[in-house]
Amino acid sequence: MKLVSIPANPVPEDVVTGAIKTSDGVNLRFARWAPPPGRKGTVVLMQGRAEFIEKYFETVRDLRARGFAVATFDWRGQGLSDRRLSDRHKGYVRNFANYITDLEAVMEQVVLPDCPPPIFALGHSMGAAVAIRACHGGSRWFDRVVLSAPMIALPEGRLTNVAGPLARFMRFLGRGGAYIPTGDSSVMGTEDFVGNVLTSDPVRYARNAAVLETEPELGLGAPTVAWADAALRQMNLFVEPSYSATIRQPILMVAAGRDEVVSTPAIESFGRNLLAGRHLILAGSKHEILQEQDHYRMQFWAAFDAFVPGTPRY
Repeated sequence: MKLVSIPANPVPEDVVTGAIKTSDGVNLRFARWAPPPGRKGTVVLMQGRAEFIEKYFETVRDLRARGFAVATFDWRGQGLSDRRLSDRHKGYVRNFANYITDLEAVMEQVVLPDCPPPIFALGHSMGAAVAIRACHGGSRWFDRVVLSAPMIALPEGRLTNVAGPLARFMRFLGRGGAYIPTGDSSVMGTEDFVGNVLTSDPVRYARNAAVLETEPELGLGAPTVAWADAALRQMNLFVEPSYSATIRQPILMVAAGRDEVVSTPAIESFGRNLLAGRHLILAGSKHEILQEQDHYRMQFWAAFDAFVPGTPRY
């Protein structure tokens, strides 16, 4: 399957791309890059909600510069992977277990056969939540896991406490495929830069919007009721201290100090209960740390380099 290349965001060299099918029949788009000669190790990159492979070309280059192969993919319901609903802009999934099915397919058909060990994970937001769920479920694919602004909980607000019961009630009424009450088909990441909650970097924000303008099929609107219900159910599991306390893989969580999408205090609480985890907060950063200004990204990569074995010392 194709990758979208624009002058401001060219495809990194030496890519292999294609499609795989999950055990429940969903076609997923994937891409993988070999490591530089003489180097070993692979990072599996797991995107957040409404994201796509092209958004992480810069991150792919950063990882390959550190000597790693990279494998990434579009989750079901976003990017150029299969979308279940006729309205492509609706972010839909029945259950977060579906994302585990996606990850299993990528690991079994792309990463384990064709990518060099050791294998590490790098997940952002929703992708980070799926990585946590995989680790909690007993998966032992990853030697170490790095998470950017993981979706542990929503920020506290007037509607936080009623969101879960409302989503469940609407789903019970057969409204699972409808947009959440405050959402519509407006494509995420194409709004005006001023006032956006994702990044304080205007250049990277414009770059990602340009990719969406070049290939509108990549775009995704607001979540559906079903997605919101599935996400809230997963986050309800995360708040139990026993959940994080049973995870054995070493995990580094990097939170954003100005995050308005997920709860930074919840990330701190989750991190304190991890057996082999640590966390840090990037003061001033917005939610999309890897799409942020250079001084925030440099702090992220410094933490990554200190945590992931095999990263060269500069």
